[in-house]
Amino acid sequence: MKTVEGICATFPPFADQSFDLVFHPVSNVFCPQVRPVWNEAFRVLRPGGLLLAGSANPIYYMIGTHADEQETLQIKYSIPYSDLESMDPEDLEVCIEEATPLEFGHSLTDLLGGQTDAGFAITGFLRRYLPRLTHQ
Repeated sequence: MKTVEGICATFPPFADQSFDLVFHPVSNVFCPQVRPVWNEAFRVLRPGGLLLAGSANPIYYMIGTHADEQETLQIKYSIPYSDLESMDPEDLEVCIEEATPLEFGHSLTDLLGGQTDAGFAITGFLRRYLPRLTHQ
């Protein structure tokens, strides 16, 4: 087995159609643009290969990643979301100093539509339920 470190939007060391499986578990939250990821995954997969991809629900970024600190849930941000543009400058500086990964939220158009635009056929979909949020 060989481990290769790289950027998921570019797979330059890998030849076209060289994999049977690309496993992409929510890594796109660390990518400013997600469509290049889907294009590269499609490029390196053999015909009939599988992409297993996970994504954060865009609503998570629309209400803010610290929704538990809100007294009432409100839409605060738009999609696409970027910590670089949306985070309080002081909080952003702390994240950078502590080397905390910055996150990016993507629209369903880019998450799912980007996959089909790259050439994939979505043949299955599993939704993980978020904790129930109630108004009190």
